[in-house]
Amino acid sequence: MLKQRVITAIILLLVFLSALFMLPGPGWIALVIVVVMQGASEWTRLAQFTGRLGHAYWWLTLAVTGCIVWFDADHTLAQHASLHMMIYAVSGLLWLAVVPFWLWMGWQVRQPLPMALVGWAVLIPTGLAMIDLRENSPQLLLGMMVLVWVADIAAYFAGRKYGKNKLAPSISPGKTWEGVAGALLGVSIYVLMVWIAIDLTHIIMFLPVLLLASWCWVGLAVIGDLFESAIKRQAGVKDSGALLPGHGGLLDRIDALTSTLPLAALALLLQRLA
Repeated sequence: MLKQRVITAIILLLVFLSALFMLPGPGWIALVIVVVMQGASEWTRLAQFTGRLGHAYWWLTLAVTGCIVWFDADHTLAQHASLHMMIYAVSGLLWLAVVPFWLWMGWQVRQPLPMALVGWAVLIPTGLAMIDLRENSPQLLLGMMVLVWVADIAAYFAGRKYGKNKLAPSISPGKTWEGVAGALLGVSIYVLMVWIAIDLTHIIMFLPVLLLASWCWVGLAVIGDLFESAIKRQAGVKDSGALLPGHGGLLDRIDALTSTLPLAALALLLQRLA
């Protein structure tokens, strides 16, 4: 199982890096739309949208995503900023307020309308963030994603080796506090390496800021991971899909990115407007 996971991960990484640094802007946008639509397809399963409802949700997601792309192509940068700010604000509200309360209360939401809206709040800001962050700098998007991957890998191995204290046994029995500690240690080492690599050692006070931001990043990633686990448990499935051998579905791989990338894009947008 681990060997299959590693092989799939290597193939995905090579494909992703090729697309990130070689695709032209429109090609990257098209790829992101494919990612969003695959996520929407898997969300219909998790939300238990069947038959016409599932097809309608998929096509509506495509229409909404297409409208956003069209709006960006046909309007000014200031208008882009206003629309993107609203979309990222919805994402921030979801991950910083709604989802923590959702997990704490153990909600079981089965009504189609709220599940449809939550799916859009998860998927659409993530896709938009992938476009905005890459447009700013492919290296920035890669760095943000690598931080999440480092946290995920460190948590996996620390949890397997030392995991005893369950993080959220009613949601995801496999996750432990020791895994979270491993993730924090892993991203701390990663941030230290980046700090040295980009030659910021002369700004010693910048390191604590980066470390604190990375720890908050881990917290957001954990929330995204737990939320998808809760939705899968509600749907009675182990994985969101079977697209990726050894990993499950696409949402199983990007769950932590859905709670982190939109907030990174929001922070970047606020910095630009400041």
